[in-house]
Amino acid sequence: MPPTAPLPILKNPHAVLRASAAPLSPADMTGEAVQDLIAAMCETLKNTADGVGLAAPQVGRSVRLFIVSEEAEEIDKLERRREEHKKKTGEHGDELIYEPRPWKYYVFINPVVKKVARRKIHAPEGCLSVPKKYGMVGRSEKITVEAYDEEGKKFTRGASRFFARVIQHELDHLDGTLFIDKVDEWLDIADKPDKLETKK
Repeated sequence: MPPTAPLPILKNPHAVLRASAAPLSPADMTGEAVQDLIAAMCETLKNTADGVGLAAPQVGRSVRLFIVSEEAEEIDKLERRREEHKKKTGEHGDELIYEPRPWKYYVFINPVVKKVARRKIHAPEGCLSVPKKYGMVGRSEKITVEAYDEEGKKFTRGASRFFARVIQHELDHLDGTLFIDKVDEWLDIADKPDKLETKK
């Protein structure tokens, strides 16, 4: 079986990026076409430099599906370690890093938001579909979503901090919303963070 090839990522202002994506039926979720799409999206995300999340509309498929890299969890763990380091030493802990590795990808099909925190955190975001633009966006600190995985099994997942931000970013894609619609303050490209809100 030949390896899955990465897909082209659509760039703003492509019309698909502004459309409301269609839900997938239970049969479609586990069908060959969607399974091939998931595999191709994982390969696409793996081959991006900064991405940690990718929505199906970004690769031209207007269906309610997105993936998030396990790396988003690693970024949250690193941030917590740095916060603890700063409390103990008073230093930022920039020397603390994590080792990149082959990440697994979490699949969210037909996601539905069940709960969001009132508290919002403003942080930098960027998008693979909006290259070379970065801005501060307010997102809920925590979110709980219900969705289906790649096997068509329903699950509920809660997330906080960076992982919650990535999920919210990808959810927006399914409704035709881009991060540029929510920017509070634009950032110079020189201020681009190492990892942005989403892989998106």
